[in-house]
Amino acid sequence: MTYCVGLRIDSGLVFMSDTRTNAGIDSISTFRKMHVWEDPGERVIVLLTAGNLATTQAVVSLLDERSKSIADRVPTLLETPSMYQTARLVGNTVKEVISSHADAGQKADSYFNASFILGGQIKGTPPRLFQIYPEGNFIECSEDTPFFQIGETKYGKPIIIRAYDRAMSFAETAKLLIVSFDSTLKSNLSVGLPLDLMFYEKDTMRVGFKKRIGIDDPYYRTVSDGWSNALKNAFKSLPDFPET
Repeated sequence: MTYCVGLRIDSGLVFMSDTRTNAGIDSISTFRKMHVWEDPGERVIVLLTAGNLATTQAVVSLLDERSKSIADRVPTLLETPSMYQTARLVGNTVKEVISSHADAGQKADSYFNASFILGGQIKGTPPRLFQIYPEGNFIECSEDTPFFQIGETKYGKPIIIRAYDRAMSFAETAKLLIVSFDSTLKSNLSVGLPLDLMFYEKDTMRVGFKKRIGIDDPYYRTVSDGWSNALKNAFKSLPDFPET
């Protein structure tokens, strides 16, 4: 299991992902789930992955390999004319990987299950954010749906819904996502630290702030402890249930 979020604000896009892929009694594995392709001044493409690790790694490897050998296949992530076409390319690559490993093809509940969040900007077009499903089809972020989640979504979603504001700064958005992830980490062992965080400021056409957040990160500890105490205080401030 995993937890990844891509979120759109007025200033651009914010991405966060955990790094845990396996959590057993004596086996905990860590892999990066945030992947970035950048052509400074021209485009920034970010892909978050969740699901079967072999599938997601194969998709990312194919996309990366073809972006470095443009003559072998056109268009690539560095050649697509729009983010919509980029989403189509990723979706088709997902279907290609699945078809090479399973005769029946991909299904949402199959062993090869994999889902993705794709975001970024190509010069001359606005920043866009997509969720790509296991079958290779996709939907785009909208005013009504300003963020996407994949993986273990249920624990962190209510926090984002209640506190999100499109006018938030990057710093405020990072705080919101850390609270969302911290609540998920405390509820499900299969989501774990460290967390990868990235900001993309619209129209800059370059990767912005990036950071890996570990268990000893002082800001993470401050937010985690502060949120726990705030919830306890809010609960205590509510009136008790009347017995009569």
